[in-house]
Amino acid sequence: MLTFSLHKRGKGKDWDKGHNVYCLLDATNTKKTLVEEIAKFLRESRISKALMDKTIVYESHVRRFWNSARYDKENKMIHLAVRKKDEKGLDVDLEIKFGVGDLRRVLELGDSDNDPTIIPERLAKGMWCRMGFTGLINGKMLKTSFSNAYKFMMHCVVQSLSHRKGAYDETSDYIMNIITSLVQNRR
Repeated sequence: MLTFSLHKRGKGKDWDKGHNVYCLLDATNTKKTLVEEIAKFLRESRISKALMDKTIVYESHVRRFWNSARYDKENKMIHLAVRKKDEKGLDVDLEIKFGVGDLRRVLELGDSDNDPTIIPERLAKGMWCRMGFTGLINGKMLKTSFSNAYKFMMHCVVQSLSHRKGAYDETSDYIMNIITSLVQNRR
């Protein structure tokens, strides 16, 4: 049986907090399970912080963020104003700007803008075949077509890094790229 732990799901005021949950990959939760080796691999991987970060983000915060944010194409930065209380308790607008490099630094990904973000589909599908994929290679890429260990790895990546709110069994192209890069130890 596939055994793993995810953050308790609960209903928020505006949103299901189960969206983008973190995975508990510690040795205590995965010891003597079918996924012990994959969990160890994920704990030691470049994306471990992104998988195990316990920050809960509410949809209302995301909506508020994008309502006030603007993207600067020339500098590839996101600019926004955040209202904050100063020392006297007065509301002050604080300008914040950040880019992809800042996200990479915060999530400790250890990669750069020069690293490829898209892997050729043929390479990704070939890697999936070597991982034991049993479904139709040109059909939907479903987690259920893998062994339990790889199914667990995909589950963690989809739950933690995907923008999905449903259809967690399907693996989209960008998740396929992340998993292929992870297995091949690419950035």
